[in-house]
Amino acid sequence: MQKKIITIERQYGSGGSIIGKLTAEKLGINYYNRQILEMTAEKCGIAPEHLETAEESVPTSFLYSLLMSANPARSMEDNLPLSDKVFLMESRIINEIADAESSFVLVGRCGSYVLEERGCFNVYIYAPVEYRIQRAIKEYNIPENKAESIMKKADKRRETFYNVNTGRLWQDKDQYSLCLNSAELGDELCAEIIVKAYEEYNKRFEK
Repeated sequence: MQKKIITIERQYGSGGSIIGKLTAEKLGINYYNRQILEMTAEKCGIAPEHLETAEESVPTSFLYSLLMSANPARSMEDNLPLSDKVFLMESRIINEIADAESSFVLVGRCGSYVLEERGCFNVYIYAPVEYRIQRAIKEYNIPENKAESIMKKADKRRETFYNVNTGRLWQDKDQYSLCLNSAELGDELCAEIIVKAYEEYNKRFEK
């Protein structure tokens, strides 16, 4: 099965978003990250900042969602907290993009899970803690005395969002097609490796 869509999960400060953009540029395909949140906000008529807060809050378990839907007058989705609704709405947006575009790069948003049946080339970008802290300070302008705390909180939010919504472990490298240490390789080489691996993989199915 061809894997025409590239999904990227990344640790905070690993450069995953930049690597995703570079990959998309090299392949001449579209790149999506925060755009998904903005599209969802536009459809809902809610400010992106408000949805972003909900996206980053801890979602509930699916069992809780089922219990909350016991009221027959309302649908299950009506009873869901906003954090869970954001995941469902973003998933619809992502699938709509996949219906319209055969190939693109998607960073975050549980993309590897949402688009699993369409065939995705799944990438995980990671790096040592100290490298990520220094990157946050230098490139994200995070105060030095707050960088480590912000990094840990961001990773925890991403991990919780992924684990709860997918039933999988965010940092389980076995579920990804390719895992890259950006500290060792650098952004540019990571993007080149992703492109090469993606193209070589899909060549198997072109005949």
